[in-house]
Amino acid sequence: MVNVLSNISNIIIPLVIFYIVAYGLAAKTEVYDDFVKGAKEGVMTVFQIMPTLVGLMVGVGVLRASGFLDFLGKLLAGITEQMGLCPDLVPIMIIKMFSSSAATGLVLDIFKTYGPDSVTGMITSIMMSCTETVFYTMSVYYMAAKVTKTRWTLKGALISTFTGVIASVVLGKMM
Repeated sequence: MVNVLSNISNIIIPLVIFYIVAYGLAAKTEVYDDFVKGAKEGVMTVFQIMPTLVGLMVGVGVLRASGFLDFLGKLLAGITEQMGLCPDLVPIMIIKMFSSSAATGLVLDIFKTYGPDSVTGMITSIMMSCTETVFYTMSVYYMAAKVTKTRWTLKGALISTFTGVIASVVLGKMM
């Protein structure tokens, strides 16, 4: 079954590209010129959001290297254990809001310590799947779109992240 899906995806991607080019030619547009123009705009967007990305990455690196996240996990251990969370999951909950790749590094540490099939490993896996990189997403996309009034976005995103954490604990303990 996996080989069938792999072969289908190997066929679909070139077909989609061919369809886009054929559609552009049928519409009598300059396909290559439009591609180059879009590529230039993409590069400009990358340059615009690069300072934000670098700032987020440096901040996450400082928090992780300083031991602050481990300290916070130990500090909140009483509360997290009552919720059914291992204190080692607190850094993942916090870092995931800023960087999914940095959180993945922490996930690997959890897997080495507890194992991927443990309750803590299951909760970690589900948490990574049902929470969002709130601050990364807001800063990058709002900056690119030049949105200045975020209204309820942060509150809604934090509520949904908290809900995702609760769901991951419930589902992880069921397995």
